[in-house]
Amino acid sequence: MNKLLPLKIKPNPKTIQNIVFGVVLIALFLLVCKLFAPFFTILLWSIILFVIINPLHKRITKNIDFSKRRGKLLKSLFAGLFSIATAVLLLIPILFVLSQVTHQIMELVNIARKTFRENPSILQEVLERFSEFISEISANQVNISAAEIQQRLLSLLNNGIDNVLNFSKSIALNISTFVVSLVFMVFCLFFFYLDGAYLSSLVLNNFPIKEEYLTALVKKFMDIIKNLFLGYIMVAIVQAILAYIIFAIFRINGAMVFACLTFICVFIPMFGGAIIWLPLGLSIIISGEPIRGALFLVISGVFISLLDNIFRPLFLQDRIQLHPLIIFFAIMGGVSSYGFNGIVLGPIAVILFLTVLDLFLTEHHIDHKNPMPEQSALTKQAGANASAAPDKNTDNGDN
Repeated sequence: MNKLLPLKIKPNPKTIQNIVFGVVLIALFLLVCKLFAPFFTILLWSIILFVIINPLHKRITKNIDFSKRRGKLLKSLFAGLFSIATAVLLLIPILFVLSQVTHQIMELVNIARKTFRENPSILQEVLERFSEFISEISANQVNISAAEIQQRLLSLLNNGIDNVLNFSKSIALNISTFVVSLVFMVFCLFFFYLDGAYLSSLVLNNFPIKEEYLTALVKKFMDIIKNLFLGYIMVAIVQAILAYIIFAIFRINGAMVFACLTFICVFIPMFGGAIIWLPLGLSIIISGEPIRGALFLVISGVFISLLDNIFRPLFLQDRIQLHPLIIFFAIMGGVSSYGFNGIVLGPIAVILFLTVLDLFLTEHHIDHKNPMPEQSALTKQAGANASAAPDKNTDNGDN
């Protein structure tokens, strides 16, 4: 009886070479990612600012002949001016807002502590009114006693000043890091304005993707950046500025603090900035100024919340075809995962994923854009077979 000899499979040298080359490539890619990781935030926001401001830069420099020596000098000059101007436009409002917020938080905490100590009876009356008001609007479903509210407020205020001081110290310690990051950003923006086309082609030409698909992804990425900035971030900034003006006119203590909170809340669907201005208006009414409070509510509703429904569709014009709820969770998930960078990284990740999925389905000729039929495919097929089948009774009669 012959014994079966084991088959000897010769390894293909080309296959081994490809595997080793692939492992080396992945290892080097991970090494490059690790090298650039500390500068990820700088590169991200430099790219975002470049995408937003580059159309203006192109418009100003479109008549300059860059092939001549004078043109090259002007190109470098404009690149430097635009990069420095971008940094200055960022630095001034950020420093102003941070200084105002820190100062006003300290003021709010001090005012609250002083009120607690000097006017306990008046504060007790206000808290009782507030407790009754909450009970009435909730149809007696939420019952919070004035003593419970006072105890929680005292606990918050006792730690408030320490938290603000720690926050101020952390800002002071990180000021040097912020300045260094800003210098790096100016450096990046300068070379983006100077050699943006060359740098983008250097990166994109090495992607193993069809040129038309790569072009579609790059176009989609740039559209997302512009529309996110105009339709969401810019509208939120305008709403926060208007909120600050309205709060300052009505002499709301901590106007800048509440304006910054409004900027955050406008991303929340359905409620938006009303989360901030509605309680402020109600507190004015409860404190004994119903006319001033009602006027504050009307003006805030028109110039803060209604603005969202006017300007956002005007800027977006259906360019980002995603439901606001998906955008909201994309932003919240992005912030949770990546911090402040998540404001743009979250929506970018979701929209690019859907774009790549669309390209994949198109590549494989899968029809996915038809509306969902009312009947299932099996029911439709069964109906088609039934209509196509000959009528047995008719056949028998003819025969």
